[in-house]
Amino acid sequence: MAIQLSDHFTYKKLLRFCTAPIIMMVFTSIYGVVDGLFVSNFVGKVPFAAINLVMPFIMILGGFGFMIGTGGSALVAKTLGEGNKTEANRYFTMMILLTIISGIALSVIGILLMRPISRLLGATDAMMEDCVTYGRVVLLFNTAYMLQNVFQTFFTTAEKPKLGLFATVAAGVTNMVLDALFIAVFRWGVAGAALATGISQCIGGLLPLLYFLRPNGSLLRLTKTKLEARVLCKACANGSSELMSNISGSLVSMLYNFQLMRFAGENGVAAYGVLMYIQFIFIAIFIGYTIGTAPIIGYHYGAGNRGELKNMLRKSFLLMAAAGICMMLAAKILAAPLAAIFVGYDQELLEMTRHAFSVFSYSFILAGLNIFTSSYFTALNNGVVSAIISFSRTLVFQTLSVLILPIFLGLDGIWWAITVAEVLAFVVSFFFLRRKKLNPALA
Repeated sequence: MAIQLSDHFTYKKLLRFCTAPIIMMVFTSIYGVVDGLFVSNFVGKVPFAAINLVMPFIMILGGFGFMIGTGGSALVAKTLGEGNKTEANRYFTMMILLTIISGIALSVIGILLMRPISRLLGATDAMMEDCVTYGRVVLLFNTAYMLQNVFQTFFTTAEKPKLGLFATVAAGVTNMVLDALFIAVFRWGVAGAALATGISQCIGGLLPLLYFLRPNGSLLRLTKTKLEARVLCKACANGSSELMSNISGSLVSMLYNFQLMRFAGENGVAAYGVLMYIQFIFIAIFIGYTIGTAPIIGYHYGAGNRGELKNMLRKSFLLMAAAGICMMLAAKILAAPLAAIFVGYDQELLEMTRHAFSVFSYSFILAGLNIFTSSYFTALNNGVVSAIISFSRTLVFQTLSVLILPIFLGLDGIWWAITVAEVLAFVVSFFFLRRKKLNPALA
């Protein structure tokens, strides 16, 4: 029997409903990692470092899709919970139109600014052309990437998480096959990696668009509507925490790269790139879970079902805590073999990466709890609290940590920075959850 947003969720039902978005996000992360894997092993560590240097800027532009998707899906889920399906479809359509318009505009801006941005990020002469080539080719497909990010959340809201998984798998397989063909066979270098990524994003962004344009068996479909500034501003404000998280994370990545160039040179940037690729896979489990649970929370919030909101919060916290401990242990065990897959050709870089990931692994213990708490407030349509948690976690605390800790710990201070930031962010998350418990109106 199909699971509906209106159901009471046991642990079993919750995990069943969230399995598809979790796999979807993990698969998205894995096929994103494939670019780095092929470039590192077939093109070299300097082009690999170049990709990692410009990736934060690319992720900032694509992050607007996460903002529209998370904020919009929370609003749509709440509207469905209130029993107004027609209005929910109108809001859904507005989000897609906004994504297409903003995607085109951001692509043009990003392509024009790629060279000066690369220089600003610290690209050396040896890295510059690879930075510009990869960035410009990938940004040609930025609109499709933003649509893919938006539809990943809306498939769950439409009670069709398995279709979202299918679209993601199709995109992922496309990317992996084309990476092998363009990089390993045709030897197109970073341009081949960028082109493979862009084509796969078209699969992930355009297939769902065709599905929702036609009559379908989900809760949502695209319909005729005008853009309404009030609705769009509300959705974007609510999803601002996800955009803030994305922008903050990207800015912090730039800062990490700057510090690593000072303390360890190109090897440090390459090692950090490996950490980020692997972290994408681990963190994807937490993000996939929030994609699955956010529409449920939003629906029951709209329906005024406080008991089910408490049920979701309690069960989710226990699941995130258990998952965080398991991920930390897995990261400890897999640090050496995962590092070897990427940089096994360079012994010095391999040892630096292995050590960094072993230290980095402690951050997973609290990361899931912080990510879920931010998502929980987004689903309650409280974008302000969600943004405060995300902003503190991904920008304020990481920036302070990565600037201060190296003064006392040297290079190790950079690797410890994210764990210290997660601990401080958990204090903020706990404060707002405690405040909400004392004041249930905080939603």
